[in-house]
Amino acid sequence: MVACSVSPVLWLCLLGLVFDGAMAAAPRKPIDVPFQRNYVPTWAYDHIKYINGGNEVQLSLDKYTGTGFQSKGSYLFGHFSMQIKLVPGDSAGTVTAFYLSSQNSEHDEIDFEFLGNRTNQPYIVQTNVFTGGKGDREQRIYLWFDPTKDYHSYSVLWNMYQIVFFVDDVPIRVFKNCKDLGVRFPFDQPMKIYSSLWNADDWATRGGLEKTDWSKAPFIASYRSFHVDGCEASVEAKFCATQGRRWWDQKEFQDLDSLQYRRLDWVRHQYTIYNYCTDRSRYPVMPPECGRDRDV
Repeated sequence: MVACSVSPVLWLCLLGLVFDGAMAAAPRKPIDVPFQRNYVPTWAYDHIKYINGGNEVQLSLDKYTGTGFQSKGSYLFGHFSMQIKLVPGDSAGTVTAFYLSSQNSEHDEIDFEFLGNRTNQPYIVQTNVFTGGKGDREQRIYLWFDPTKDYHSYSVLWNMYQIVFFVDDVPIRVFKNCKDLGVRFPFDQPMKIYSSLWNADDWATRGGLEKTDWSKAPFIASYRSFHVDGCEASVEAKFCATQGRRWWDQKEFQDLDSLQYRRLDWVRHQYTIYNYCTDRSRYPVMPPECGRDRDV
């Protein structure tokens, strides 16, 4: 990882000033709605606390159990976001997950996983994409802010052309449709949206070397802004796959523009700590999607 000599905020301002080309096509701003509008608990209901009429919720993890929730509907394409304030303090061993997943054995999945760490050490954000049951496409970054101090938006834009992971409005990863290269792309299996807080101290922090300190329990992750902007495919998936008239299907969302690519390049050079595309011990031959995704 290359050290920053300029503050992250100033870097983003500079990137915004010097780019050329069209303005960035940022996804539409989510509308804040209560948890119950789009989500239901899935397990350990007593570990979910509702605040301000369900406009905020807190998930808690103790030595007995974590907890989680899922969307009421299943979706095929759209923009899926959540504002999260991650577990503060000594969070080593904990994982806060926010992801989309289909329901069959050859499942598709789009993952954010936030890996806790010892006090004063940075959180790691791991992303992954499963297509047709195949994953092993991990990328890991550090964030350029403390994600435990305030809410930040984490979102996925998913259409027929690309999957983009955003932190606030900054793209941190792109996964292009590379079907012509023999790489499967999620386009026909509806997915539910999930989030959970759980213990994974067998692998999450330094490969399992750092264990969860249960004297710090309960561990709390906070959520708000439960808007879902996707094509409801629970009943008729073919409609979502072919209609092509939603805002996320339009030309400005079929690729990143120059500003977004500059921001993505900034994240890769300043904050990326692992990229499967450059891991020659796992992949002696670089996976075909990596070139099109500009991962190297």
